Amino acid sequence: MSIEVLHRSREEFLAALTAAGTDPEGIEAVRVRFAGRRSGLLRDLEETLKGLPREEKPAYGKALNELKRLVEETLGAAAEAASRAKASTGLDVTLPGRRPLVGSLHPVTLVRREIESIFLRMGYSVADGPEIEDDWHNFEALNIPPDHPARDAQDTFYLPSGMVLRTHTSPVQVHTMESQRPPIRVLIPGRVYRRDSDLRHSPMFHQVECLVVDEGITFGHLKGTLEAFLHGLFDPSLAVRFRPSFFPFTEPSAEVDITCVLCRGAGCAMCSGSGWIEILGSGMVDPRVFAACGIDPKRYTGFAFGLGLDRVAVLKYRLPDLRLLFGGDERFLRQFGMGVPA
Repeated sequence: MSIEVLHRSREEFLAALTAAGTDPEGIEAVRVRFAGRRSGLLRDLEETLKGLPREEKPAYGKALNELKRLVEETLGAAAEAASRAKASTGLDVTLPGRRPLVGSLHPVTLVRREIESIFLRMGYSVADGPEIEDDWHNFEALNIPPDHPARDAQDTFYLPSGMVLRTHTSPVQVHTMESQRPPIRVLIPGRVYRRDSDLRHSPMFHQVECLVVDEGITFGHLKGTLEAFLHGLFDPSLAVRFRPSFFPFTEPSAEVDITCVLCRGAGCAMCSGSGWIEILGSGMVDPRVFAACGIDPKRYTGFAFGLGLDRVAVLKYRLPDLRLLFGGDERFLRQFGMGVPA
């Protein structure tokens, strides 16, 4: 008779669970009714076991354990099915799909491509070269003697082999003049390395240089090229001025300033109150550089200039800290398109 009670309980449980279907509240009610810790049917059946004669307990206990296992496993499966059903019914299939986030070009790449576009329209070609250089191409051929401060280990990354991580993109100028005969009009963007790191400097940064070599090239050509370039890159209304300077590989040399892009010459923190911002260095190629590269300095003249791409990005996008360009912070990059849905 006691075994029959277990069989009836099993049938009642299965019927109640079937009736509950995928309703979470109905399934919970079935659980409380049959498997509740205080008043569940299984608890009552366990109490019945205690009062049975000794000879009936083994069969009853075995059947009771099977019923417990059935209740636990079936309730678990029903709860999981109810959860899946709720998740599927909670989805509105009429809503538009979520478009994935897409990336963007880095601000330095944007600036580099803009500069390349300006010079390609002017008839220049774009050149590249190795980032690990020998002493000849990085220093000697550019009229930088062995005792020059630029060679100091505190400024230059020297490799055990004696090679260096290039400190500027000027070695590509040497490679170009060694492999090509004038006329030469070439733009040279790339990464360079120096031992320097602060609010305005990074140990790895980006430069772009320009080299022109031909017969009859004058400083006037340099000025006209730079004015056209800077007006195209920033704003035609900005003033451009040249200040005498010195670089080992150009003579004469000049620093080039532009009207502050933030205050328009009125004076601000970015330009230290002067109204001007130094943007690049330039000059006529030194005859000794031509001679080192196998170009006749009596026949040919040329000009060169270089500027930091990172600095241009800081100016164009009004960035407060150069290091933002190297941090990889998605919140910063998102301002240039990263994370905007396609």
